[in-house]
Amino acid sequence: MEESQNYGHRHPLLLLLNEHQPIVANCSRCGEKVSTPCFSCAQDCGFYLLHKVCAEAPLELNHPFHLDHPLLLMQIAPYSFGHYICDFCHKEDNKFVYHCSCELDFHIKCALFTFNIAENNLKELTFNIAENNLKELDHVALHDPLISTENGDYVAMCFGCCEPLANYTHFSPDFGFNLHEKCAKLPLKLNFTYHCLHPLVLQFNNERLSCKICKETIPRGFVYGCTYCKLACHIECLSLPLDLAVEDKSHQHTFTRLLKRVLYICDACGFERIYVAYTCSTCSIMVHKRCTTLPRIIKSKWHDHRLFHKYFLPDEVRSSDCIICHNEVNPKHGSYCCSHCNITFHVRCVTEDKGLYSIVSLENEDEMPNESSIIVIERNDAGEATKIKHFKHMHNLTLGPFDGGYGNSCNGCMLPITDPCYYCSECVFFLHKTCAELPKMMNVWYHYCQEPLALISDKVFGCAECWLISNAFAYECCGCEANICLRCVIALTPGARTSLKHKHPLFYYRRQREKCNACGTANVGVFCCKDCNFVLDLRCFSLPIKARHKCDEHLLSLMDHDDNSYSKSHHCDICENSRHPNHWFYHCATCDTSAHVGCVLRRNYPFLKLGNIYEGTDHPHPLTIVKKKYYYPNCDKCSKPCEDMALECSKSECKYIAHWNCVKSISLWVGLKRHFIYK
Repeated sequence: MEESQNYGHRHPLLLLLNEHQPIVANCSRCGEKVSTPCFSCAQDCGFYLLHKVCAEAPLELNHPFHLDHPLLLMQIAPYSFGHYICDFCHKEDNKFVYHCSCELDFHIKCALFTFNIAENNLKELTFNIAENNLKELDHVALHDPLISTENGDYVAMCFGCCEPLANYTHFSPDFGFNLHEKCAKLPLKLNFTYHCLHPLVLQFNNERLSCKICKETIPRGFVYGCTYCKLACHIECLSLPLDLAVEDKSHQHTFTRLLKRVLYICDACGFERIYVAYTCSTCSIMVHKRCTTLPRIIKSKWHDHRLFHKYFLPDEVRSSDCIICHNEVNPKHGSYCCSHCNITFHVRCVTEDKGLYSIVSLENEDEMPNESSIIVIERNDAGEATKIKHFKHMHNLTLGPFDGGYGNSCNGCMLPITDPCYYCSECVFFLHKTCAELPKMMNVWYHYCQEPLALISDKVFGCAECWLISNAFAYECCGCEANICLRCVIALTPGARTSLKHKHPLFYYRRQREKCNACGTANVGVFCCKDCNFVLDLRCFSLPIKARHKCDEHLLSLMDHDDNSYSKSHHCDICENSRHPNHWFYHCATCDTSAHVGCVLRRNYPFLKLGNIYEGTDHPHPLTIVKKKYYYPNCDKCSKPCEDMALECSKSECKYIAHWNCVKSISLWVGLKRHFIYK
């Protein structure tokens, strides 16, 4: 046992060398289980325990794969909630991080692992595992490509080239990093024929540059890049063998390489290219190498049916907009289309993210339909279901006109009830027709876990998309257990959406950054109008049209503008601060009450159903969600009156009550996305 420096801790640390000394704890820097040799606090403060490699990690790392800036070791990532996604293994963490101001983040072990690989590469010029030059992978066994790396629907990918791991011989170290053997042997520098000014250097694509060759952007992994010229090329694009002839399983003829480099539009994907072309003289089509292997049939999370690749669409198929980017799909060029619906996709849009589609091998393979949540009991003459049984409610539901005003909310999405809706004649239960018809299970394009999502109810959760807390219906991932509220599920369904506050249809652009007309905040992922400059972010798109607050006895209406030009009227009656006259707000015309949207909704929790049971606390009895109206008992946690949402013990003999904010479980936030989760 040796005493050492403190490595950022306030007490000296002891180096423990005894392999037989039992240690049951996690490293304070990386969070993984600790075994000897390791460092422990000499003062036995019960907090600090470090792997030897974590303790000796430098505070500043000049990484060969990122030459622009040094990586700084930080105790907490400089983001909201302190969480980050490692750009190497793509796993989430809230422990120590190597961070660069250009938004690169790495676990300690991931940063040091790649650093040692690169340092070894610099010494040997190329990775050479056969001669034991790559010391970091000496102890890792090679896996045969015939051995499956699939786990359910999950397909492991190589970090270097982002191709399926099982395609080639590969390494899989214990901490989740996967690498093809051929990618581990890549040279650090490469001379490229079409960029003679500087050599291309193997590096992290931290600027998210699109590939010079295929024009696509891979959000993570290695690229060959030139820092001076802001140029990047995918590993696979540079290493594609230029075969004289290519057999394409999705095309009945052989493609022949055109020996002359020309400017052309690829007939398979519709993109213009200045690169080696492959032609089919029989069909008079010209494609680039990557498109010779496009799958003919795929199943995408963007659509319920299988999609077929077509080089040309028949004349009777009218041109339509791509469901993903909302730009026109040219029927004269390659696209993916659905044989059941008049829907088409750009090849690049639907195949750019390999986690969002799978290849269908058999054309006549039966499609698995989505299981309905309802059983139809009666239909009208038009075939519309007028009486149903929903699997989340004990009584039958009837379709009918609703005349109960805005006092009732849909039990599915918690938004005010409007026609058409289903109601229960035996109890207070309502469902919008749209909410009732959602399936029991579904896949969604914006959730990157490969497991399907199941419809659940009566559980308090934090939505992984809008971050709002609710206990209405939700879709819960069968893998990571993240929850998505029905408001977001419906809003993010591909296709045109409507807003009561705008006359034109809105389309969701997942990577576009615009300022929201409702709140004035600039966000990535917004609903835009093609006919005007109207923009809404996801939260504002799903704002309730009516809401209650204790500041007024009446329901407050959502307003998109203030007709009163008198500047002193532009204030909030809740927080008593000024309001922006062009931002949305809640208003009561009877009492002339006006308030910020956040002041009405933030502490009011409009999507929590009162009277439901909540068990996510340390109290021994189940708690009921309540909101006191006439008297405000003191909170058992903070001793202040419970004027807002509270949790009250369901046992009458127990007088326990506490503010919702005082006792809500941190588990509600597990699995929530951060705005930077998919950079």
